Amino acid sequence: MRPARQRLAAVDEANLVLDHAGQVNVFLVAGLLGAGGFVGPGTTPDLAALRSALGTRVTELPPLRRYPVVAGRRHRWDERSPDLGEHVRLVAPVDGLSGLERLCAELMSAPLPLDRPLWELLVVPGASPGLTGFVLRIHHAVADGMAAVAIAQELFDPSERGTASAWEATVPRSRPSTQPRPRRDLRRLLRRLDHGSRRIRKTLTSRELGSTVLLGERNRCRGVAFVDVDLAALEARVRPFGATVNDALLAAVASGYRAALPAAGERIPARLPVSVPVALRRRGTSGNQVGVMLVRLPLDVPAPGDRLRLIAEQTRAEKVQAREQGTLELMRGPVGARLMDRVARRQHLVGGFVTNVPGPARTLRLAGAPVTAIWPVAVLAANVRLGVAAVSYAGRLSCSVHFDAANVPGAVFARAMAEELVRPSA
Repeated sequence: MRPARQRLAAVDEANLVLDHAGQVNVFLVAGLLGAGGFVGPGTTPDLAALRSALGTRVTELPPLRRYPVVAGRRHRWDERSPDLGEHVRLVAPVDGLSGLERLCAELMSAPLPLDRPLWELLVVPGASPGLTGFVLRIHHAVADGMAAVAIAQELFDPSERGTASAWEATVPRSRPSTQPRPRRDLRRLLRRLDHGSRRIRKTLTSRELGSTVLLGERNRCRGVAFVDVDLAALEARVRPFGATVNDALLAAVASGYRAALPAAGERIPARLPVSVPVALRRRGTSGNQVGVMLVRLPLDVPAPGDRLRLIAEQTRAEKVQAREQGTLELMRGPVGARLMDRVARRQHLVGGFVTNVPGPARTLRLAGAPVTAIWPVAVLAANVRLGVAAVSYAGRLSCSVHFDAANVPGAVFARAMAEELVRPSA
């Protein structure tokens, strides 16, 4: 019996609104595969073996069977078994890791078809000597970064017996009925309403940034640069400063801006605000459960340790507020998303996006092939021309810089960011 169509949750519908020409709203992760399973040494990958291995897993993952159908002024999810001949494909060989970066840049301007389940897995020969590349794309209407990483893990070979499913751990669950709330929750609600109204006004009217190369209409010529660092070494380096890995990432991003702006002929501002997603408690049926905090990167502070401390002080407070406030008000439904999408093309509130998602600590395998490295790629939305994404995987913090190559010196940014990630902070 065909399953009943389920209406898209309002925030998922909002993410569908944000997918349009010039703004492809997908989660993308690229990676490298060693020899094993469907990847034989020196031979063309066996796509039939890969599709066979993924067939059952895909049928057990509802998000990979869904696609949106119009239902009045909104959409509902329909389901069908994906044609793996369409969704799992071999693409033309690339020229090493730089070729894989270029392919990712091109894909961030290529929309996913909306008339079939909203994902694809591409196998990419030539991505590195002796290794094969892959690119997985999942639409943000289906899943935010946390849920998308969990879905990706379920596509890979099964975990050790007894290990909980990564997808089940992040499946949004309906909120249970509760007893009448204590009176003090009324004060909390009033605080949230006040803070929410101020966030809306700030989103619509704030101009924290002047004219800058970081903002403006984006060119179709995109660039992607991969950066990674040993995770344990990074944690040990920042722990004495009371900072987290995410704080260290933000400090490295600040170093990237400090290098890229002068290279573009601009002065370095004292503070540069960036938008940083914050994972929320899973509730309801939505695949997107993300808040947001605004972090003002202290670019006028030359000492790395001082920058790190200032960032950590901000995030400790902002993260709590972001989780209490929940999803950005204008992203709670399609009407607000349409308004924000129009206004954001001229916004001067944030100069960049920085996202960091925890990934698996163990090495994964895809149909028997070991996954030796992965890198996520950030969406560029509104008028923002540079974004950074990171994921922890098998002892590494793997990052990418996604930028408008016609306007922003992204390679300069990536080099400075990579140097900061390994530089002593004292």
